[in-house]
Amino acid sequence: MVEYPEIDLFSSLDSPIHRFDPRAKIVAFLCLIFSVVLVQDLRLAFAGLLGSLAFLAASRLPLRFVSQHIKWVSFFIVPFLLILPFTVKGDEIFRFYALKMTYEGLEYGVLVALRAYSAVVLVLPVVATTRFDLTIKALDRLKVPNMLVQMLMFSYRYIFVFVVEFQRTWRAMEARGFKLRTSPSLYALRTVGKALGTLFVRSYERGERVYQALRSRGYTGTRNPKTLVEFKMQARDYALAVLIVGFAVALHAVSFVFARGV
Repeated sequence: MVEYPEIDLFSSLDSPIHRFDPRAKIVAFLCLIFSVVLVQDLRLAFAGLLGSLAFLAASRLPLRFVSQHIKWVSFFIVPFLLILPFTVKGDEIFRFYALKMTYEGLEYGVLVALRAYSAVVLVLPVVATTRFDLTIKALDRLKVPNMLVQMLMFSYRYIFVFVVEFQRTWRAMEARGFKLRTSPSLYALRTVGKALGTLFVRSYERGERVYQALRSRGYTGTRNPKTLVEFKMQARDYALAVLIVGFAVALHAVSFVFARGV
């Protein structure tokens, strides 16, 4: 059976980040993410990573949940860390035949990795500490284009339907004796391809039925998300937002000081 992560799994926990107003949370953490990924100094990138880990710890998300997501992102980050030291020109550290590692390449590779991990670590408290319907409502209150909000809402609603449909198809194949071995044969690949094609057709037909059902109920694609929760900024929300944005600004203020050589 195919397993999939539930984005709302830990949204009911209690922490300062969970109690943070969703609108302020999105804006403040986005400011910090952009600040971290734009720093050019290795020391400040390391400071940004430490700050990101501090906010992640404040969210009290389980370590296993965090490590699962960072593990998959590492497949995209680690190659940069391995390739850049040998492709960026600069002062040579050592040479292995035609491969030459440079100090500038190593520094830039570490900088890219630190910034990428910081951004990923900061995304987790934003996404995992708020119910997705509240996140959608917060995006709407922040005047994100309604079409984009609607697309996110329906994608979240039907991605799980898509996964369940795939699980049902896979179980039906296994019940008929199909097995995908370590070294799949041409027959196995052809069978999987046909199953995916069938799944695509079923998904398209379901989408058409859902769209027609919505249209028959007066849906125009411009309705605002409705929830029982109403947003109200409190003093602690303003304080936490100022702290996060202040940290983002401080990173670039210090960077300016370093650039001036003070």
